[in-house]
Amino acid sequence: MAEAITSKSLYERALKISPGGVHSPVRASKSVGGEPVFFRFAEGAYLESVEGRRYVDFCQSFGPNILGHRDPDVSREVEKILSRAWTLGACEPYSLELAEWMVSRIPWLEQVRFVCSGTEAVMSALRVARAATGRSKILKFDGCYHGHVDSMLVKAGSGLAGEVASDSAGVPQEIASTTLIAPLDNEDAVEKVFARSGREIAAVILEPLPANFGLLIQREEFIRRVVELARQHGALVIFDEVISGFRVGIGGMAERLGIRPDLVTYGKVIGGGFPVGCYGGRQDLMNLVAPAGPVYQAGTLSANPVGMVAGLATLKKMEQGQILGKLNDQTSQFCQKLNQHFERLDRPWAVSEYASLFWFHPRTDQPLRSVKDFVTGQADLYRKFFHACLERGVYLAPSAFEVAFVSSAHFGAALDKAEEVFVEAVTEMYER
Repeated sequence: MAEAITSKSLYERALKISPGGVHSPVRASKSVGGEPVFFRFAEGAYLESVEGRRYVDFCQSFGPNILGHRDPDVSREVEKILSRAWTLGACEPYSLELAEWMVSRIPWLEQVRFVCSGTEAVMSALRVARAATGRSKILKFDGCYHGHVDSMLVKAGSGLAGEVASDSAGVPQEIASTTLIAPLDNEDAVEKVFARSGREIAAVILEPLPANFGLLIQREEFIRRVVELARQHGALVIFDEVISGFRVGIGGMAERLGIRPDLVTYGKVIGGGFPVGCYGGRQDLMNLVAPAGPVYQAGTLSANPVGMVAGLATLKKMEQGQILGKLNDQTSQFCQKLNQHFERLDRPWAVSEYASLFWFHPRTDQPLRSVKDFVTGQADLYRKFFHACLERGVYLAPSAFEVAFVSSAHFGAALDKAEEVFVEAVTEMYER
């Protein structure tokens, strides 16, 4: 009799042939303990494990599935393109249609170049910024993640404001030192970095809605001051909207803030569930990219027809159905109800939300705006919460500092179940 396929047996096999048994670190569930669940099926708001158990999914592939898994309208367009072309490595109309749609709706997106991931988009935008300014250094912020580009895998050093150290083995200090780092929510610290190194800074790169290490909603005054300092010192402004782009609004956070970045990076939503990234911005800057200019960047699978078609179908459906406004309202109402439950239970647990993103954390008196605001023991509390939810059929990202995503497929029974589970889970986590 054949042995039953389980998550445990698959993980044991995977450990033998892949580092940590996974192809992206967070999937290993190390920060929450236990072993990862292996999933075999996804539809709408749900995932199904290899054991046949169904889960309400708020990870949604870490953000791309704004319409839920395998939206039927997007699926039809994907099936059509699969019967025509998979990858061409040549010019085609599909990327042109998606690019024209994006450029026609976002004023600061004058030209775009499609790539295969957010990391690749950031890497390319930084290269353009250095070429345009003739400067070598980039200023980033502690608590913002910009992919696994070598120069972005840095942490704050222990010396002068702005100094960094490598945050990953294999990143030489001479590469790490091309990046400066400042804390979020601290104008004085940013001013000190510019006072000391302003003439060397090619660009400031910022998640205008930091959502890769908790949901650290920034004061508008802080973001505007960062942009102002960059302009004063001749540095470019790069908005990393890989998560927030086309989710908080068609124009992302730049539109909400009324700020025109010089360059912007996108990903996740624009691929409709397929691997797509994009960088773009001012035409004079994008004309520096080969073959128009001297900044080299290429990709065998860039602008893959399947991702282009899925992305355009997703964006069109979002716009035509006016989905974003409804989705953001639904998320806000859902999170307000959860916070009311937690307060009624007298449990010091809370959920922060922005647009269709939310994040669980211990309740605090002040907003969480930077990593210094994290509560001691936060990861341990989330570990208990995560497993209590998992046991009851709700799947969250297996990390205390990853956000959750609501899709347009989350409604009715899915949200009702999630509300019940979250309340039960927070009750249990404080009783253990």
